[in-house]
Amino acid sequence: MESFGAAVNGVSHTEDPFSGPLTFIAPWNYKVLAALMFVVTSVSLCENFTVMLVTFRFKQLRQPLNYIIVNLSLADFLVSLTGGTISFLTNFNGYFFLGKWACVLEGFAVTFFGIVALWSLAVLAFERFFVICRPLGNIRLRGKHAALGLLFVWTFSFIWTIPPVLGWSSYTVSKIGTTCEPNWYSGNFQDHTFIITFFTTCFILPLGVIIVCYCKLLRKLRKVSNTHGRLGNARKPERQVTRMVVVMIVAFMVAWTPYAAFSIVVTAHPSIHLDPRLAAIPAFFSKTTAVYNPIIYVFMNKQVRITAVISPDEHLLD
Repeated sequence: MESFGAAVNGVSHTEDPFSGPLTFIAPWNYKVLAALMFVVTSVSLCENFTVMLVTFRFKQLRQPLNYIIVNLSLADFLVSLTGGTISFLTNFNGYFFLGKWACVLEGFAVTFFGIVALWSLAVLAFERFFVICRPLGNIRLRGKHAALGLLFVWTFSFIWTIPPVLGWSSYTVSKIGTTCEPNWYSGNFQDHTFIITFFTTCFILPLGVIIVCYCKLLRKLRKVSNTHGRLGNARKPERQVTRMVVVMIVAFMVAWTPYAAFSIVVTAHPSIHLDPRLAAIPAFFSKTTAVYNPIIYVFMNKQVRITAVISPDEHLLD
């Protein structure tokens, strides 16, 4: 744990965030953060649990696309259950009173489930490309294909978020002293190699998959539109689902890009001086993405809205 201790000292040279509040930050700042995390965490847990419950309750919603969306809800639910709950408790107390191992646990859990959510969106983008562009002809996306995609998401995310727990870099307390994250602040070469690898495999690569899939998808839709005028009603459900997935991806990127940009800057300039309250904004803002996705899924998915308000016996959709 020597590397972990060094990382803590790198955040605050004079105070230990595990033994008490940082004295140069007024207590009301932590109370505000605690209140925000309580609201975000509570709403997220309720929304994502509802999405999972409704999907598992109604058979007509158990489709390959919805498997991936439920996986996204599960990841968001677990982010809020672990990171959101711990963040609320630590901010309420003003410091990371749970200790170093709990810090490692929170850092790993939030990073792991966050990457699962991002790769789930990449799989959603590929699913839209697969359904609309049909690169394999008339082969349809089935449950087994979705299951393989989810197995890849969880396995790949675990492979690239567990190394700091095992000694390649570390999870450390943030500048604000109440949350934990990958060690962006270290100038150590070993830490830099992990951060570069992590960004490549867990941010640039899934983002690349999303961009490539949607570029091909938009080209296909434009071609069909130019050929037949406005797209026919037969393609309308697919277009609606595609729009929903696009909005979910945009919302995720809006929430996570500031944190990703902040992390890159800090990694490139580990000695940069930042006010801890300013440095905390991107990390806390990224946690709000767990609130957006269920709302988008419900309001932009007609089948879910219909299922939620009428009984299964009355449901007329496939």
